[in-house]
Amino acid sequence: MNTRKKILVVDDEEVNVEFFQVMLSKLGFTVEEARDGMTALEKVRKFHPDLILLDNIMPRMSGWEVTKKLKENPNYQNIPIVMLSAADDIQDKISGFDLGVDDYITKPFNFSEVLARIRAVLRNHELFAQIAVRESRLCLAEELNRDMKQHLSTFIQHVDELDSAIAAFSQNKNAAVNQDTLLKLTGIITEKSQAVRKHIAGLDARIEKTILEWEDLKKNEVGLSVLETQIRRFLQQEQE
Repeated sequence: MNTRKKILVVDDEEVNVEFFQVMLSKLGFTVEEARDGMTALEKVRKFHPDLILLDNIMPRMSGWEVTKKLKENPNYQNIPIVMLSAADDIQDKISGFDLGVDDYITKPFNFSEVLARIRAVLRNHELFAQIAVRESRLCLAEELNRDMKQHLSTFIQHVDELDSAIAAFSQNKNAAVNQDTLLKLTGIITEKSQAVRKHIAGLDARIEKTILEWEDLKKNEVGLSVLETQIRRFLQQEQE
């Protein structure tokens, strides 16, 4: 893996926690542990893991309760969760998926299967994240397009009014008109000219804002060739 993914292992059975700590660390993951649900929530806030390996039956707070609290919090709701449970019940699995669990593994488990599930969930999470980045960029482009059309419509309207005012001024400049009429025409021209400048400035600021947001999103975007390489690497790891 290109970076050390962080995994939080939550289980009240010491032997399971120690086993995952050793095995996952050897494979290049950064591992933190928690022995109950309350501690798990504290560790999530401090550690902010890339994935949570979560036991269902625990003291103080069950895995279901931990999942529900995390999914209700916008800061943590996107952290993928792989649930471990001794109960091989289809309704339990359905309940877990309804809560937002990404995968469900029944004990006793095979480590190779758990590792494959972890890698698959991380791969899917990364793919979804890249899709979200691209979707955000498309939304920015659509918003800018709408704003530009709106500004352009107003801009054209002001230019038409400005042309009318200039035409009226030209028709009257050689005629015998009083000073008030000339001042009124001049005021209209000045007002429309300022309005045009204002909308041009607003459009320029909107474009600049979009460019900055676009560039900020690009920092978190992986190129398609790099993404393809990562997917191939994940698939190879799953076959090992």
